[in-house]
Amino acid sequence: GVTWHDGKPFTSADVKCTWDTIAGRRNAGWRKNPRRDWYANLQAVETSGNFEVSFLLGRPQPSFMAFLASGMSPVYPCHVDGRTMRQKPIGTGPFRVVEFRPNNSIELARNPAYWRPGRPYLDAITYRIIRNRSTRILAFAAGEFDLTFQSDVTAPLLRDLAGQAPSAVCEFHSSNVTGQILINRETPPFDNPEIRRAVALAVDHQAYVDILSEGRFALGGALLVPPAGVWGVTAQDLAEAGVEGWTGSVEQRRAAARRIMQALGYGPDNPLRTKVSTRDIATYRDPAVIMIDQLKAIHIEAELRTFDTSLWYGHMARPGWTLAMNLNGAAIDDPDVVLFENYACDSGRNYPRYCNRELERRFTEQSMTLDREARLRLVREIDIQLQRDVARPILYHSGGATCRYPHVHGIRLAKNSIYNHWRLEDAWMAPR
Repeated sequence: GVTWHDGKPFTSADVKCTWDTIAGRRNAGWRKNPRRDWYANLQAVETSGNFEVSFLLGRPQPSFMAFLASGMSPVYPCHVDGRTMRQKPIGTGPFRVVEFRPNNSIELARNPAYWRPGRPYLDAITYRIIRNRSTRILAFAAGEFDLTFQSDVTAPLLRDLAGQAPSAVCEFHSSNVTGQILINRETPPFDNPEIRRAVALAVDHQAYVDILSEGRFALGGALLVPPAGVWGVTAQDLAEAGVEGWTGSVEQRRAAARRIMQALGYGPDNPLRTKVSTRDIATYRDPAVIMIDQLKAIHIEAELRTFDTSLWYGHMARPGWTLAMNLNGAAIDDPDVVLFENYACDSGRNYPRYCNRELERRFTEQSMTLDREARLRLVREIDIQLQRDVARPILYHSGGATCRYPHVHGIRLAKNSIYNHWRLEDAWMAPR
């Protein structure tokens, strides 16, 4: 009895079409397919009638059910092509798209045929798109919005907001998003592992935490660190393992980096000149500026290049860029998502072109491991090796606050991802 927003029935054929497209066995007109590497172990999807579907795996994979539960695993309508979905998407959810005005607003209306009786409570939702974060927060403080976007309120803005809108209810959570330096291992001179090593040694991790979050961000490896995460290694773990970039003082590390650069012919009078690419969003630009400033300490003079979101992912997929400041979000706190999507040799999301086939075999080993503690040990060994290899120097694990006014109810936020709680079917508003 579940239907798409255009009234057509939702069946097992839609599920099969979706995952056949993700696996690359069907062309639905998608521009990008970033989740393909999640499902490398998926051998086939079979249907039995309209309401039953089977996922056939090539090996055991305990994480697979969590993949399907993620907000990054929507089912797509088989009868609608990718181009149409980009302009006027349809789903089976509690709200349907009424109007999408790029860079302006998104209008949603209650789905009267929603499969869950009595939901949603709200009649409509309006998302207004305001590019400048400070302007967005001022508009919220002025009462123009009932709810901020997920984790959009930074620690400094949260402090300001407390004075401007004292009645606002705010929750600060980890976003499961890491700040990273991406180094193109195929573009000279960064194809030289010594230069990559110098870049990692130049990082002052605590400076990012202090400047961007007033001490709220966490430090560690590729996977979300405790207590928000289950699998990650902390900064202390990395230091105790002797990982360069995490041991000694900042000045000691930078002195070692300068010696590397000078041995390669660079110095105060002959800096390495390059460009740092980043997405034209404040959460990317701000750490990119810090990154450029820190690189100056080791004789690297970098110019900032920003890209609109519509161009960013295409830019990173092409050769030729050298350094980039990137934010990488994980839809769920699970090693398979992070490792296969970002570090597998042939992944389309492996922008730095990092490849360690032996370590990749351990990705598969941990993925098959049923014993939780044994898997945890394997995952942490892998994460430490990734940091040793300077695969993607991790700068910080970010977070942010989501704020609402007291008349907004039914908002339940995940504590370890920004992607998994926006159906809003239980949200409701009391009279102001």
